[in-house]
Amino acid sequence: MLKLPLDRLEKLYLRIFDSEFLRRIIRNSSYLVSATVISAGIGMLQGALQFRALENVGLGVAGIGLLGAVATFSNVINRFTSFRIDELVVKYVRLYQERGEPKMAAAVYKLAAILEAGGSVVAFALIALLAPLGVQLFSDISGVEGIFIAYGSLVLINLFYDSSDGMLQVFNRFDAKSVIDVCQSVLRLVLTVVVYFTGGGLYEIILAELGGRLLRSLAVMVLAFRIAAKEWGRDWWRTPIAALQSDRRSLLAFAFSTNLSATVSLVAKDSEDLWVNAFLGNLAGGLYSLARTLIGFLQIPVSPLPYTTYPELSRAVAQNNWAAVRKVLGRGSALAALYSLPVALLLVFFGRELIVLYSGNPESLPAYAPLIILVAGYSFANIFYWSRAALLAFNRPIYPTLVNLAGMVLKVIGVFLFSSGGAVAFAALLSGYYVLTVSLSVLRILSDLRAHPNTAPA
Repeated sequence: MLKLPLDRLEKLYLRIFDSEFLRRIIRNSSYLVSATVISAGIGMLQGALQFRALENVGLGVAGIGLLGAVATFSNVINRFTSFRIDELVVKYVRLYQERGEPKMAAAVYKLAAILEAGGSVVAFALIALLAPLGVQLFSDISGVEGIFIAYGSLVLINLFYDSSDGMLQVFNRFDAKSVIDVCQSVLRLVLTVVVYFTGGGLYEIILAELGGRLLRSLAVMVLAFRIAAKEWGRDWWRTPIAALQSDRRSLLAFAFSTNLSATVSLVAKDSEDLWVNAFLGNLAGGLYSLARTLIGFLQIPVSPLPYTTYPELSRAVAQNNWAAVRKVLGRGSALAALYSLPVALLLVFFGRELIVLYSGNPESLPAYAPLIILVAGYSFANIFYWSRAALLAFNRPIYPTLVNLAGMVLKVIGVFLFSSGGAVAFAALLSGYYVLTVSLSVLRILSDLRAHPNTAPA
């Protein structure tokens, strides 16, 4: 009786995932999605405890707004001095591995680690220097410079994290990465529970966050070093960077273009908490942060896909396998839509109940309007989650930078013109940014695909 339905399911599976590229993406994504689901559940519980802990010390929603501003302040400065090192590692370590040039691959990882460490030290110095300005612009409470600096120590904790994370992506260690992510989430939750029951406040919550991040960073770094030793020998770190002399221009162009792209993204979309807290204050910032937290339900299984898709797209392009590229993009969008659209409807119809359940406070319901607007923009970005990964794999790192730059200019102008519209205006500007930039990127990708025949390598 069950044979016919099972046969049909098997045929459907083989039809959707009829190439090793797709099966690797789904297999690797399954590790990250499982970890993301577990971590998201833990994170939701942790966030709810943070709300209540801050309520107990008289900060409430405004405290969540300040926490978001503190975290984003450090992240913005760190990203400003970094080079999206993980993407550099994935692109060039993968390229040299495919070419059978392990010495060049080892030199890339060494260079990436040095660049990341130097950027982290500079970032922490800037955070310490600019903390008073951060308090003045983004906090309704004076004298909290120490909190900004304490959270900023995260950049030193992550001294080699991005370059090491890139190594895990290249060598398909998503299983180990998933376990590490879950373990650090559990540790953060345990420490937050301690903060809640001991009456701790914002500073203690930050220490709980840092404890989990320290575990993650050390574990990823140790695993990446072990992979490097296995692939290139124990003395891989002695490989001279001069080995990359012939490809120096290409490496530098990629690094600086992705860094510029990251800087543009920081201003346009990754610094939302700073914009809202600066223009509207910590209370509105807390409500907006709540809306963006609940958007996490929409992103849970989709957010890991770019990390697993990018290495496979790079591999397919290196092999001139354009048939595989088309399948990855088309079926990736179909799978993303299959999840995103139903969840978007659930957020629309049950968003109010989720807000009250999560925050424990009916006064947080003004977060519903920005939540609905954000659902539209994030759903669109989800469906074309591969847009930036494909452009990088096609060796077009500058194009997304230009697109994001145009979107950033329009969004910043919109902030100054429409900030009086409150959190709703900020949500509309962010959603509009996603729709515009993703659309332009997809059009460029489709144009590139038309220039290549739909054939697989012999």
